[in-house]
Amino acid sequence: MATFLYKLGRTAFRRRRLVALLWVALLALAGVGAATASTPTSSSFSIPGTEAQRAFDLLEERFPGAGADGATARVVFKAPEGEKMTDPAHKAVVEETVAALKSGSDQIVQVTDPYTAHAVSQDGSTAYVSVSYEVNGMELTDETREALKDAGHGAQGKGLTVEIGGDALQTMPEQGASEAIGIVLAGIVLVITFGSLVAAGLPLLTAVIGVGIGVSSITALANVLDLGTTTSTLASMIGLAVGIDYALFIVSRYRAELADGRDHEEAAGRAVGTAGSAVVFAGLTVVIALVGLAVVNIPMLTKMGFAAAGTVVIAVLIALTLIPALLGFAGNKVVGRKQRKGTEKQDKASGRPNGGTRWARLVIRRPLMVLIVGVLGLGAIAVPAASLEMGLPDDGVKPTSTSERRAYDTLSDGFGPGFNGPLLVVVDGDKATADKTVSTIKGLDGWAAVTPATPNKAGDAAMITVVPKDRPSSTATEGLVHDIRDATGDNVLVTGATAMNIDFSQKMNDALVPYLALVVGLAFVLLTLVFRSVLVPLKAALGFLLSVVAALGAVVAVFQWGWLGSLFGVEQTGPIMSMMPIFMVGVVFGLAMDYEVFLVTRMREAYVHGERPGEAIVTGFRHSARVVTAAAVIMIAVFSGFIGMDDQMVKMIGFGLAAAVLFDAFVVRMAIVPAVLALLGHKAWWLPKWLDRILPNVDVEGESLAEATGGSGAAKPDLVKV
Repeated sequence: MATFLYKLGRTAFRRRRLVALLWVALLALAGVGAATASTPTSSSFSIPGTEAQRAFDLLEERFPGAGADGATARVVFKAPEGEKMTDPAHKAVVEETVAALKSGSDQIVQVTDPYTAHAVSQDGSTAYVSVSYEVNGMELTDETREALKDAGHGAQGKGLTVEIGGDALQTMPEQGASEAIGIVLAGIVLVITFGSLVAAGLPLLTAVIGVGIGVSSITALANVLDLGTTTSTLASMIGLAVGIDYALFIVSRYRAELADGRDHEEAAGRAVGTAGSAVVFAGLTVVIALVGLAVVNIPMLTKMGFAAAGTVVIAVLIALTLIPALLGFAGNKVVGRKQRKGTEKQDKASGRPNGGTRWARLVIRRPLMVLIVGVLGLGAIAVPAASLEMGLPDDGVKPTSTSERRAYDTLSDGFGPGFNGPLLVVVDGDKATADKTVSTIKGLDGWAAVTPATPNKAGDAAMITVVPKDRPSSTATEGLVHDIRDATGDNVLVTGATAMNIDFSQKMNDALVPYLALVVGLAFVLLTLVFRSVLVPLKAALGFLLSVVAALGAVVAVFQWGWLGSLFGVEQTGPIMSMMPIFMVGVVFGLAMDYEVFLVTRMREAYVHGERPGEAIVTGFRHSARVVTAAAVIMIAVFSGFIGMDDQMVKMIGFGLAAAVLFDAFVVRMAIVPAVLALLGHKAWWLPKWLDRILPNVDVEGESLAEATGGSGAAKPDLVKV
């Protein structure tokens, strides 16, 4: 592989105008496709195999046009102190609002009048209007949302406190600002790392091009492949992360080859042949992690995984072709002032150690101590993960500055906390069966209200609404859902947003172990192929699991227990987002293997070229520690940008990913990995003879490349002007 990539790198360098033109053409083609494609809608959210989904399907069949899985909104009215919502003046305002809502959008299925639907609290202080839509929250038009807000604002100025809640106001969080901050911070880190604006700009430019092609392609194909508006979110985040990383690895190796005296074309070929091999296998591990999301069997996640995997493939191809082409255009400008003056070469010749060398020597002098401190430290941080409670955060965890949170609190005060998450019970049977179900539910604990059964026109199905005593995300409400399912027959199904969230959490929990087994298992095989070792891939997998569990522990401590919550803007603790563990595994595994492959490949390269194990560790750190550190700092900065957002889920994702990268890069890869390798010595690179005969030699270290080139292009004292 190294020889093939070496030739590819040299070809891209020589034909740089053609290569650059092809990538620009691809970007333009994807952009035109995205611009001319019809506006994508959100693909329907479904959870195959769950009771809540079967209930939704039954509702669509027996109650056509009811918009069972459509968006909902509640316009909540609160009378001034000492007054009631039944007062004539206030009643007139509510009726005007009901009329405005009915005429405000053609996506509305139903608007209820609180005075006929018994939606006024017992003390008369609070009332609400329920609005049902025929499509889900992500498919509502801007005009529909504006009509909802205008109706609420119209009543606000007439003596009433009016708040709007529900998923009808749900929108995708704006990520542009966070990504821009991440790119700026990445640029600063790259300038510090390379000491050259051109060298720092190349990874940013190529990462943006890769994300542009990937996201534009997703937008262009959205309606054809039924891709929702959320599909590009993961692709954008991962594409930016790995795009910067992979380009950083190639550019760094290219500069190292120039420092060794090679001419530009030879340096580009060798950079792609060696660091490019690491990029290919690191990219494959990311693709495995993302495609593996199909194991969960949730269509939305599967599409997000495949779309993000496609963006990663684009990032790999750009690193192998466009980067060497742009290096050809950059000439000597890609080299920092220090290297142009020759001081880096003097430092190398004099044996003056850099920071990576000094740290590696410190670790291999006290490997057991470093290993124990690292494992115990991450183990302590991981302890809260044992108390992990998964669910989907509701409006109750949003900032108090939002109307959704204030509506949630007002309803809780007026009607009880469970009113924000009613359960919808669907009975597949006649009225007698439905009435019996109502009686059975009333015999259970944990409910605040149970409505009479509402039959369909055919009389062969009915709906029952159950209001829990506790808030939607509580364990008591989850227990009520399970109690209803256990106490009733197979012809009674529990659904609604709360039940759907419970089923979604359970499905994600059940899929976690198979997903981990698939991703870690396939990556173990891949890394065995790369490093031709059994213990190195095993150490990589165990270290990754340790960092992920530690990051989950930190997330639980902050977002579930509330430790340091005010520091990160957590106003209300609650369950951890259901998809958080699998999401973290998929994203962090890819980044962790990036650092593992790039760092340990350099050690393996030095080892197969004759260095002793301890010397190989030091060599690997001397060449790679600075680059891996820069890559990790960039990723932490990018993910930390999301912590400042108001949306609780986005905040949680940003915090979790930043913590996981921090633990994995600086504790696992920089401390535990060299400590374990130092303790193992030669045994680290042991491979059974029978397995050695079976495995193909992919030559990531470039051993065959050195033989094929025979030292060509080496040792030229001056940088060649291109």
